[in-house]
Parts: sequence; C-alpha cells; structure tokens
Amino acid sequence: MVKTPFVTKEQLDEIVKTYPTPFHLYDEKGIRQTARDLKEAFSWNEGFREYFAVKATPTPAILKILKEEGCGVDCSSLTELIMSERCGFADGDSIMFSSNETPEEEFILADKLGAYINLDDITHIDFLKEACGIPERICCRYNPGGFFNLGTDIMDNPGDAKYGMTKAQMFEAFKRLKKEGVKEFGIHSFLASNTVSNEYYPVLASILFNLAVELHENLDVHIDFINLSGGVGIPYRPDQEPNDIFAIGKGVQEAYEKILVPAGMGDVKLKTELGRFMTGPHGHLVVKAIHEKHIYKEYIGVDACAVNLMRPAMYGAYHHITVMGKENAPCDHVYDVVGSLCENNDKFAIDRKLPKIDIGDLLVIHDTGAHGFAMGYNYNGKLKSAELLLQEDGGCRMIRRPETVEDYFATVEGFDF
Repeated sequence: MVKTPFVTKEQLDEIVKTYPTPFHLYDEKGIRQTARDLKEAFSWNEGFREYFAVKATPTPAILKILKEEGCGVDCSSLTELIMSERCGFADGDSIMFSSNETPEEEFILADKLGAYINLDDITHIDFLKEACGIPERICCRYNPGGFFNLGTDIMDNPGDAKYGMTKAQMFEAFKRLKKEGVKEFGIHSFLASNTVSNEYYPVLASILFNLAVELHENLDVHIDFINLSGGVGIPYRPDQEPNDIFAIGKGVQEAYEKILVPAGMGDVKLKTELGRFMTGPHGHLVVKAIHEKHIYKEYIGVDACAVNLMRPAMYGAYHHITVMGKENAPCDHVYDVVGSLCENNDKFAIDRKLPKIDIGDLLVIHDTGAHGFAMGYNYNGKLKSAELLLQEDGGCRMIRRPETVEDYFATVEGFDF
C-alpha cells in the first residue's frame, strides 16, 4: 500500500512562497468527512455524540470545524476548558471533562460551564463536593485491570495504568453519589491507545454495557450515557489496514442490542471522545531538506525537529515520509531523517528507504494531525511552527502563526531582553 499526501507538490510549491517551512498543514475536507462518517456509523443510537479530544489538536480553527459538524469536546485541563468555552462549546452538553489528579479550580470551571464531569478516582467525590458541590449528572471512569492487548504500543495494560476505578470502587462511588443526589450517571473507560482493529470498540462496549446493567440492577441508578472514550487508531504504516468505522459502529450496535436492550436500557446514549482517529490522518508536517551528512550512516537534516513532532523521539513511533515530486522514484537510498536538537533521538526516521533526497526537497511527514503540534515544546530554544489549513475550496490560510523569539522571552521576569 502507498500513503498519498492530501496535498500536491504544486500546491505546496505555492504555499511555501507565502508560508516558509516547517509547518503543520491540516485538511479541512478530510476532517469534515471523518466526522460525518463517525456520526453516520453510530446514527442508530439516538443520543450519540462525538466529544473530540482537545489534547490531540488544541487548535481553535479545527475545533470550530468539528463544532460545525456537531461534535462536542473532551477536555482535561483548565486551558482546554477555557479554549472550548471561547470556541462556543459552553452550552451545557458540549463539554466532557475527563482529567486526573485534578486541581480544584478545574472542577470549579467545569461545573460552571455545565460540563459532564468524569471522576477518575473515588477520592475525588469528596474533593469535588468540597470544591463546588456534586452535580445531578456525573460520570465515573472504570479500569477493569488485567491486560488488554490489541497490538498497541502506547497503552494496553489497564492494570498498570493510572486511570480509573476498580469495579468495587465503581459500585461504592455510585452508591455514594446517589446519596449525594445524583440522578443521571455515566460510565467511561479507556483501555488502549491507537488500536488498528475493528474489534476494540465492540469489546470495550461489551465490558461497559455489562457493568452498566449490574450497576443499574443492583443500585437502582439510571445510566444516562456510556462513553467509549478514544483508542480507535489510525494506520501509521502503509502496510496497515485502516479501521472501518462503519464495521465498528455495527459491532457496538450488536453488543448494545444483546446486552442493554434486554435489560430495559435501550435509552442509554453513547458518546465517544476520539482524537487521533478524527484528525490524525488529516495533518502533515511539511519540512525542507537543508543538509546531508555522510559518515557511518547517511543522514538528511531537515528544518524541523522533535519539538515539531515528538512521537518518533518519545515512542519510537513510525511516521511515513513522502518526498514530494519523487513519489514514483525508486526507494533506493537508506537515510536517517533528522532534526537539529542536541539529542540523538531527534530522528523522524531511522534506516528509512526513500528516493534520493536533494537539498531543497520538500518532505511530507504523514499522520501528524493529532498529537503532533499539540506535543510541541521549546527545548534548545526551538520555536513552534505555524499551523495552516488547506480549505475545502483548495485555498490555504494560516490558523496559528509561528512562534517568535519575543514569544519565547515573553514570560521572563526581572531581566530586560
């Protein structure tokens, strides 16, 4: 299989005349289509809604596109809550607040915005009560423990994860929350990250649906919604088959009709909080080859580094690379494609077979639309790049300017630069 960029060399040649590399480029058309496909795949559930994981792509222009497609947002910090409010999501049902080790002020703002508050730990009940009181609608995060392996390389061991409550704690939490006046309950769980399998959501759904039935029947509580969270991934490697969201939706529906409907719980709303699946494939990091080095290996140095895309350095993650204009050339050279950080793991690719790369060539690093720009940082005094949007009409506009040196110094106190 071949990964094809969503932008042509001719388009990029025009874009770089206005916006120098490196930059993150997003595909509006692709993002909208993915949102529509997800909505259609779960249209059998009347209350379904996607709550986009802001942490994946905390960019207001992207959030507004998803808002137009009917999505809510999943937040996990004060800044994400504020950003979501400013993007127009504060209507009482558009924000899911899922955090852990949560500061008091974050619970207070989430409550003020009418967000669904998702409690990560049983001790947070008293903490929330003291901070702002217990709302009548609340969610609890479940961790079933054990090992859940669907071939992910980021998190697939719930028993070793810091998130969520045990089953016994879920029962105790629901009892206590019911006494505190909660009328509508939600259940949430996150077992694995970036699964490229149509089975993950149906398996997770079955676990949560069975738990919901037990909680409902034993505690006489009303389960208003079940949040399947994220974890539906994307094929970073060209030889991987992408997830089929329609097959996934059908698999969840079968579990819903088998478990919840017979228990008289056919009114339970489903929610998802996908990030990577929604925007990951619809983002490219566009870089330029600026150096080549010939020592014990062959190196191509580009004008971006790990501060622009941390995943390869952090996880050893694979991101496909297309040398623009040489898509059909033979991949008869082996390179490490590297950035300029003073760290030896600052490599976008290691021993990668690629066409011959010449200085000045534009390279597209694929699948950076989620957890790309978002994970940026300023090590070595490096500055975050611009974010651009390739619009549905083929035009391109900047949606976040690049950082400047003055931005870097802006928070310094007691010293005149």
